[in-house]
Amino acid sequence: MKQKRAIVIGSGIAGIAASIRLVRAGFYVTVIEKNDFTGGKLSELKGGGYRFDAGPSLFTLPYLVDELFTLCGENPRDHFQYTRLETICRYFYPDGTTLDSFADQERFAAELETKTGEPAENTRQYLKTCARKWELTADVFVFSDFSDPKTFLSRAFLKGLANVGELHVLETMHEYHVRAFQTPHAIQLFNRYATYNGSDPYRVPATLSVIPHVEYGLGAFIPHGGLYTIVESLTALARRHGVVFKTGEKVTSITRKGNFITGVETERGSHEADIVLANADAVSVYRHLLRDASSEKKWAAQERSTSALVFNWGMKAEFPELDLHNIFFSEDYKAEFDALFKAKTLHDDPTVYVFVSSKYVSSDAPPGCENWFTMINVPENVGQDWDEIVSRARDLILKKLSRKLGKNLTDLIEIEMVEDPRWIEQRTSSVNGSLYGPAGNSRWAAFMRHANRSSRYRGLYFCGGSVHPGGGIPMCLSSAKITANLIQKHESR
Repeated sequence: MKQKRAIVIGSGIAGIAASIRLVRAGFYVTVIEKNDFTGGKLSELKGGGYRFDAGPSLFTLPYLVDELFTLCGENPRDHFQYTRLETICRYFYPDGTTLDSFADQERFAAELETKTGEPAENTRQYLKTCARKWELTADVFVFSDFSDPKTFLSRAFLKGLANVGELHVLETMHEYHVRAFQTPHAIQLFNRYATYNGSDPYRVPATLSVIPHVEYGLGAFIPHGGLYTIVESLTALARRHGVVFKTGEKVTSITRKGNFITGVETERGSHEADIVLANADAVSVYRHLLRDASSEKKWAAQERSTSALVFNWGMKAEFPELDLHNIFFSEDYKAEFDALFKAKTLHDDPTVYVFVSSKYVSSDAPPGCENWFTMINVPENVGQDWDEIVSRARDLILKKLSRKLGKNLTDLIEIEMVEDPRWIEQRTSSVNGSLYGPAGNSRWAAFMRHANRSSRYRGLYFCGGSVHPGGGIPMCLSSAKITANLIQKHESR
């Protein structure tokens, strides 16, 4: 039987993972990437002796990486290592409260009680409900194919349906947290998890309070060498097993005869294929590669998730007050999200996230220095004056962090590299710079994400953060697995 050819457009983490699964299933796989590096949003920046992970900074469900090596008959530990974090995040509140979210749930509950007065039993019970929500939803919403009607007749789905009251689908995350906790500190801490898919805790359904379980129940990790080693190790694995990578080659269109996909055109020529897998924003695919205005309009109508504004700062000092992951909360969280989703602008007091990988990867900064990935949530790019927003945000962030840390940070910045929504869109083809495709601000959002298999074009598939099951490293790896299984099911015969 003739070996079938698969082309993967884009080498984000989902595209790389899918290419590994497809080549092991017997396909001849070519990955075509417009950038001269692999990884998509999960990339890195270097300069002046500093290295920064330019995209995702939190690593969970590492077994999804490990199983790709196992699938290829290799020992994951020979190529990729990671450490489980004892402290997941350090939180700084406007009133001066500082607390650590420990991986040990009892220790974390005690920390919240000691620092904020939140009864430890509330935290224990809440984390139990998070674990229960994972039990009821993960098999369906994270690891199953939504385009298959059998998913909604499965034992896992019917179990979730029978216990739907435990998922709190009729109230928002914030409303649920107000019932679960007594202190504003705990409410704000757990409201933050809505940002993990670029959503608004005051609108997103409380079902998404499942997210904390991934960290507190299943663990948060740091790869040895930084987050980009995930990309490096998986790209090398794919190449060892026959995947061909064409970097620095931009796909300009997906070719078809009627509704049958035949391959792609790039800036360098034509590539025929039996299957095309788009590891790219679905709206961008319809807009630029298929010129399908009706499909573009349908999917572009969905509310988009937030984007990010990142200042990568090389700091000429070390800060023992900081951990690996740090959050500096805003005074008025509701006003911050109203600014993001309603006004589409920058709040005057944004919550600031600081990721310092040099705390664990000493080579990421010169001796006596630190590399700060300093991020705030910002709205998608809908034509705002980003030069003005970047300038104002920089001033706000530096004043806030300088005040909290007791140092003039401006004088300590040795190098600076900025990522804004325009940069993100140009680099990753994410429409409007939106990090997660559609936002999750509706109780139906999970059901409305783009499917992994096209219902309109035979031979066209999708994986990655803009489609089912969503954004973030573990979700993209799951997307790759779901899609690769679909391709084997429908295209191997």
